[in-house]
Amino acid sequence: MDSICVQGGIALQGKVSIQGSKNAALPILAATLLVGERSFIRNCPRITDVYAMVSLLKAMGCQVNWQEQGIWVDSSRIQKSVMQSEAVRGMRSSLCLLGAMVGRCGSVVMEHPGGCVIGRRPIDLHLCALGQMGVEFEEEGGLLSASADRLCGACICLPKPSVGATENVILAAVMAEGDTVIEGAAREPEIVALCDYLCACGAWIRGAGTSCIRIRGGRTLYGTDFTVPADRIVAGTYLFACVAAGGNIFLEHAPGPDMGAVLEVAGRMGAKLCTSRDGIYVQAPSGPVSPGHVMTAPYPGFPTDLQSAALVAASLGEGTTLMEETIFENRFRVVGELCKMGASIELLDPGRVLVRGVETLQGACVEARELRGGAALVAAGLAARGETVVRGCPYIYRGYENICRDFRELGARIISA
Repeated sequence: MDSICVQGGIALQGKVSIQGSKNAALPILAATLLVGERSFIRNCPRITDVYAMVSLLKAMGCQVNWQEQGIWVDSSRIQKSVMQSEAVRGMRSSLCLLGAMVGRCGSVVMEHPGGCVIGRRPIDLHLCALGQMGVEFEEEGGLLSASADRLCGACICLPKPSVGATENVILAAVMAEGDTVIEGAAREPEIVALCDYLCACGAWIRGAGTSCIRIRGGRTLYGTDFTVPADRIVAGTYLFACVAAGGNIFLEHAPGPDMGAVLEVAGRMGAKLCTSRDGIYVQAPSGPVSPGHVMTAPYPGFPTDLQSAALVAASLGEGTTLMEETIFENRFRVVGELCKMGASIELLDPGRVLVRGVETLQGACVEARELRGGAALVAAGLAARGETVVRGCPYIYRGYENICRDFRELGARIISA
């Protein structure tokens, strides 16, 4: 189903349960390769990126079985270390298999990973960091080969807090000889979830969630039962959709403690928010106001993955908003589509836009060009007058289990077509 049709102008009401985190589930699934036993991963989201990862695991000899509550992965019989090109090209997160496969098999061959076209995403940090641990790389014919006779712990200083590079080093380090220290590590909750899973399997890791992570390698890992945390980006998408469309909703299981910067921006827009162990209650303002200046930054800053959703709410906010993107230079590809719907957004330069709030958006036929921008266009359709058709929805299904079902539970008139 390539399109989503939305009849907008209806305030959102009710409760929706937030799915498991895409950005936590993928590296955890990669980490199951290191265990060599069965693991049960609960709350694993049923999204196309996870299906692609499962295909890669199966191709390498893992036994993978979906259950109602999660997914069994048995990696005791890895057969080969050449990854399917189709799945790798379509999913950036397949890159975390680099550290896992070198750690388990000593070598891996893969194509350069793909994913959404949201800017330059070089893998130099990954290669440099793993190289310090004894991994050697060769590139030929579009293929990347990695091998290590012996993985050794190292002191690695990342020049910027890359989530992917941090994950790759952690995955390699738990299998390496000796200790590894990562300075300048990414602090995202998904890093914490990966480390929690590995520690539940017997790994020794300290400092997850801080900029300095220490790993003692070489310990025997065993299978475990682990629950993937709720997806803070999905929760944030639905939160900003409510701010834009109006209404009152409860985001069940939303991880409020991990969403400080998001809640702060939504609060500046006029939303009333109440967090608890069970989730987040959102009461939209009668009319959103400008949050002023919003700048994306590595965690705990405002997430780049929610910049597009915040842009939708800001488009309807009274006043002027400066939105600044510091992570990916192509995140503003959604701007042209929002302008088709009546938004007043001026591109100042590749990293900044000026948003002048308008009274209403108008339904239109728009095109999703990447995952988060596509979800933001659905949110814009909920707030707009008339019908909105969002095309290119396979991008959205990479990260949202069933965005139409979720919004229907909140009273929206929305279908996939």
